[in-house]
Amino acid sequence: MKILLLSMPDVAPVIMHESAFHMPNLGIASIAANIDDGHTVYVVDLIRKRLGLKKHLVRMLDALKPDLVGLSTMTWQYATCVKIIRLTKGLLPEAKIVIGGYHTTLMSKEIASSDEAHDIDFMVRGEGEAAFRRLVAALDGKDRLSEIPSLSFKEGGRFTHNPRGDLLDLSRLKLPIRDKRRLTWGYHIMNRNVEVMETSRGCTRNCNFCSIRHMYGRAFRPFPMARILADIDDIYYKRKVRWIFVSDDNLVLDPERVIRLCDAIIARGYRNLYFVVQADCVTMSRNEKMVEKMARAGFKSIFLGMESASKKNLIAANKGNIIDASKKAVALCHRHGIMVVGGMIFGFPDDGQAEIIENYQFLKSTGVDTAYCQILTPYPKTGIRRQLLAQGLITNAYDYTRYNGMWANVKTRRLSSDQLQYLFWYHNQKVMGWWNPSEHIRSQGRLWTSIWLYAFKPLLKVIIARKQKRLGWRGRFEQEIKARAAVNRFADLDDL
Repeated sequence: MKILLLSMPDVAPVIMHESAFHMPNLGIASIAANIDDGHTVYVVDLIRKRLGLKKHLVRMLDALKPDLVGLSTMTWQYATCVKIIRLTKGLLPEAKIVIGGYHTTLMSKEIASSDEAHDIDFMVRGEGEAAFRRLVAALDGKDRLSEIPSLSFKEGGRFTHNPRGDLLDLSRLKLPIRDKRRLTWGYHIMNRNVEVMETSRGCTRNCNFCSIRHMYGRAFRPFPMARILADIDDIYYKRKVRWIFVSDDNLVLDPERVIRLCDAIIARGYRNLYFVVQADCVTMSRNEKMVEKMARAGFKSIFLGMESASKKNLIAANKGNIIDASKKAVALCHRHGIMVVGGMIFGFPDDGQAEIIENYQFLKSTGVDTAYCQILTPYPKTGIRRQLLAQGLITNAYDYTRYNGMWANVKTRRLSSDQLQYLFWYHNQKVMGWWNPSEHIRSQGRLWTSIWLYAFKPLLKVIIARKQKRLGWRGRFEQEIKARAAVNRFADLDDL
């Protein structure tokens, strides 16, 4: 059987321009690797084919003629996924279509009763490696659809949803494919080549704006140490890549494990190998020994979810009071030379203009190297969505294309959605100001930070000053919002 696995082209232009970060989809690479022998599988990350998307898809589908096409989609990418499914079915009506990923897991029953269900043959919910492998075997006559946990399939034109399966034994999973079966390349963070790996799955935290529990339950499962090191070896020696994004939901839930991992990495003597990860503030703030070992092992950048400067908002998000922990975590990272990306969320029910300003001022006061700020998003099936619906504060309940953290889909008791969107943007300009990379960041990337400081930044200042004089704050905002709305507009798919 010939199998093609696709990830979506939609991007979220966070931190900087949407072309700055293009990383491979680890999920489909892992699913592809764990299919039984005897089948031909290809992986395509459409984030690398954003220009001329339809032309590329038509050419690729015509050349490969896959029997089974799998698509992985986040909630805000789902509308594009549906268009690609229609295109695929139009070109290859006999090909079977299977979808998976977060949105499928969260919304399988809703998808089953939707108009597009006609073109979808199967859905894989939750972890995909075992269910997809068995689906391929069933289509090959070696398994039964009705016996595959976590699979949704059609009987008499209607979907049947098999019970969810147990969480997978991670020690049994093969390394994700990164060879010539992956038909796209050029993955990067800024000007650095990058690959993606994982050392664990799941998170035991209880943040009510997060949907991770629908994938893995409230569980934390580490991969075996030998498997993690083999994955790093594959990236370092075979792919010759020196930057690794670790996709764990929260790398540091078990500090002793992290220390053992760092010791193992240090002992192997990799040269110029660097990791980018995400972690929680509380654990980082309480474990300086772990932070020091992470720095020695090459952990160069850490995303910390600080969320809010308001104790009330933190309680509403089930985060607890992490304000002091956030400050201490940033200080510890900087003490040991680790760059920090600080994450903040705006638009909680009681937020007004003063709270937005306070959030930005707090973020700036921590000394983070750069920021990833979002507007509170009512993702399907999350606790915060249920609360906001009950309070009448969701203004966009079903246009999921705007559910990427960049759009105001909610209002507060003091601000309309439009006001929230504008003030989120305006005070980012006023409080945070122009990004000025620290000496630590410059040491990590002399080329691109120099280009920013001495070429792009001065030029942009002139351009924006002219815009400011001509358009004013509101005019600039409207222009930028219009540009943002076009980022994931694939005009060549509009007829689908």
